[in-house]
Amino acid sequence: MAEEQETPAVRLLHGCPLDETLGAFVVHCDRDSYLELCRSLRSDGYAMPVGVTGVDYLTHPGRTVPQGVDAERFEVVVELCSLVARKRIRVRCQVPESDPRIPSLFDVWPGTEAHERETYDLFGITFDGHPDMSRILMPDDWEGHPLRKDYSTGEIQVQFKEARR
Repeated sequence: MAEEQETPAVRLLHGCPLDETLGAFVVHCDRDSYLELCRSLRSDGYAMPVGVTGVDYLTHPGRTVPQGVDAERFEVVVELCSLVARKRIRVRCQVPESDPRIPSLFDVWPGTEAHERETYDLFGITFDGHPDMSRILMPDDWEGHPLRKDYSTGEIQVQFKEARR
């Protein structure tokens, strides 16, 4: 009879899978638990959002996520810092390609306003409840979202001064 290997218990933080990657704590969630998780982390003392960004996993569909987390094409990543406890934590929230939207953290941390606009502008992930969900880097008439993996890179010829041919 083959030996059964015991699977390690999944550690949870506020009901969401927690793991440690390269010495950093990472909590994973879906968008239904995202806002409540972030509110709980704020109550835990994570008062400073360091950044909010997006990731497009179009070319990496087989990435590893904890048991109980369904990998989606997009992910919103929030880096938080507790100045009192001198700790950091990262939130990774899965966002489906079919409906790339997630609640805004503006009411939890007003400092996330520009980060969410940038993520919207470059990845096309909409933050519901954001006070000004408009482009911040690209012109208003720009079509598409340049950091999506399916965005065409185009070709622009660069002519260097006095370059040999």
